[in-house]
Amino acid sequence: QVQVVESGGGLVQPGGSLRLSCAASGRTFRTYNMGWFRQAPGKEREFVAHINWSGSSRYYADSVKGRFTISRDNPRNTVNTVYLQMNNLKPEDTAAYYCAADCRTVDTGTVCDYWGQGTQVTVST
Repeated sequence: QVQVVESGGGLVQPGGSLRLSCAASGRTFRTYNMGWFRQAPGKEREFVAHINWSGSSRYYADSVKGRFTISRDNPRNTVNTVYLQMNNLKPEDTAAYYCAADCRTVDTGTVCDYWGQGTQVTVST
């Protein structure tokens, strides 16, 4: 069983930065493709970013391109963590952010098998 835990959310002013972290347990975690998603109040959950198991391939939602960066520790490391660096944050980035493991692309988008509980990001003055 894979457990996924996010951290690093909080309150930040517009234009500020935050870095989210995602730690996952399980021997095969380092072989998983990973993703970040978010859900704002009253809206559906949406894809934010994806990184493959080795870190060699990444892609982003258009709304965060150039502002957010997804990365992960070297898969050979004992502890493997995935990060979401968020810069130039905007009020519309306010949402609960979820990390997900064992992700793949299908016709309808990116789907993942294991999910964290989420961490809140609020961008406001």
